[in-house]
Amino acid sequence: MDRRTPGPGPVRRTSVRRTARVAALLLLVLTTSTGCTGGVEGSPGASGLRDPYFPKLGNGGYDVTHYDLALDVDPAARRLRGTATITARATQDLSAFDLDLAGLTVDSVTVEGRPAAVNRAGQELTLRPDAGVRLRRGGTFRTVVRYAGSPRTLTDPDGSKEGWLRTADGAVALGEPAGAMAWFPGNNHPSDKASYDIAVTVPKGLTAVSNGELTSRRTAGATTTYHWHVAEPMASYLATVAIGRFDTKESTMAGGIKVFTAADTTVAADSARILARVPEIVKWEADRFGPYPFSATGAIVERSGDAGYALEAQNRPFFPGPPDARLLVHEMAHQWFGDSVTPASWRDMWLNEGFATYADWLWGADKEGKPVQGRFDAAFANDANWAFPPADPPTAADISQAPVYGRGAMVIHRIRQAVDDDRRFYALIRGWTKAHRHGNASTADFTAYVEKATGKDLTELWKTWLYGRSRPASKD
Repeated sequence: MDRRTPGPGPVRRTSVRRTARVAALLLLVLTTSTGCTGGVEGSPGASGLRDPYFPKLGNGGYDVTHYDLALDVDPAARRLRGTATITARATQDLSAFDLDLAGLTVDSVTVEGRPAAVNRAGQELTLRPDAGVRLRRGGTFRTVVRYAGSPRTLTDPDGSKEGWLRTADGAVALGEPAGAMAWFPGNNHPSDKASYDIAVTVPKGLTAVSNGELTSRRTAGATTTYHWHVAEPMASYLATVAIGRFDTKESTMAGGIKVFTAADTTVAADSARILARVPEIVKWEADRFGPYPFSATGAIVERSGDAGYALEAQNRPFFPGPPDARLLVHEMAHQWFGDSVTPASWRDMWLNEGFATYADWLWGADKEGKPVQGRFDAAFANDANWAFPPADPPTAADISQAPVYGRGAMVIHRIRQAVDDDRRFYALIRGWTKAHRHGNASTADFTAYVEKATGKDLTELWKTWLYGRSRPASKD
């Protein structure tokens, strides 16, 4: 740049016209480069992640690193008011991005502290940041969504209920596969995991239980606020909140793991003995599957009519009524298989359920004298397990059906037989949970890992047991 100061002299009209033409040209360039995005650079993130069964779940263009949820819940009035502060890292230059939210009304949204435009189409919230906000690839940004309403109960393709379920004295939030969006906005797909802070304010006399560790409990006037912290990454479908009158117990087990159990007061007495076994079961599974992957554990037990199924909510599985030992073992096994090592897509759900079912078989052999081979033989004879391949359910309604569980467990047992050495088999499993701890993994990741770890070509095993569409003539 020439920094010399021009000398005095008359201003000529040609200079004025030239200056005007230059200014017009600059305006044209600026208008052309920013006009299609309202001044915001980049392109919109995808409005879905094209999951094989739920293509609209999740969103592209960013990864969430932390959710800070502040919820004010009045169960009697069936009202929730929430503030979700979402910290994310852009994976592309973003001009707009989506969040998943079902039913609740959005009051306001800011991105990087400035109001953002919001467009809604069903469960999709499309947010367009202010023109002065630049969301660059690799940069971190913060979104604050204030919302309210009566949270919905959602119906899954298989007819089961999830989302926000009303209970006799409160509510419970269950999220598999899509229900999290019924009570907070987010990137609602298992492939995007994040840490969480969940603060829930409820009427005094009720308890709010969630994931992770309870960091504070404060009563002010007619309400009490419970603050829960989840330090390790968690998929949105594993987040939960249970509100009601609970008998709670807190302790610390070996290794400093915090134990928090909550049982509805009407089933607390019947639940006490099995809940006292949580540390025992966690240790038994850690011996087989590797170190427990989280800083907290426990369980939530509601009344039997409050939900139709148990669910492996992270740190704190949910049960509709007191579970037996086998069910507790199954849901606790998910802390390794599903919660820590989370499926890359819903097509990989057999990795969750096959391992958890096999954990139940192992427990039966160790504690009840029921050989694993007998459980395998029974599963092989069960026609329901051969309805479709566990790694390729035909529809979204099938991802929680028998082959995903029973035949999924048969795959694990066939691997054990192929290894033909229990020491090596358990080393293989511990290696798998270590390699993908707090991450995501697909079926292809698993089969490649097993073949590398064993040094065996297991093509026929995968073809017959994982992808085969008919029962083989022999189980051997």
